[in-house]
Amino acid sequence: MKKLHSNQRMSKIVVHNQTVYLCGQVGNAEDDIKAQTLTCLEKIQTLLEEVGSDKSKLLSVTVWIKEMSDFAAMNEVWDKWFEGIQPPARACGESALARPELLVEMIAIAAE
Repeated sequence: MKKLHSNQRMSKIVVHNQTVYLCGQVGNAEDDIKAQTLTCLEKIQTLLEEVGSDKSKLLSVTVWIKEMSDFAAMNEVWDKWFEGIQPPARACGESALARPELLVEMIAIAAE
């Protein structure tokens, strides 16, 4: 097992038994839902690449959005980002996030 980018509270990446677990990824607080969604996905891709994986190896993503009224806009970005790739399993729910400016958070699990 390896843990990367760790601090007292969490590790950004944990790899165990050829499975990659990522901590929650958020966008820039000043952005709208579409930009925050894209930033989350790009951060996921960057972390996966660091351990030799990529978005095509995503197994599951849990998506938390601040308001379900943003669901369609988030999905628009999501669908475009996965164009040409079979998407992972996914769950999406409404949740209060760590800061009121955050509109979306994604937690990903991938194959190495």
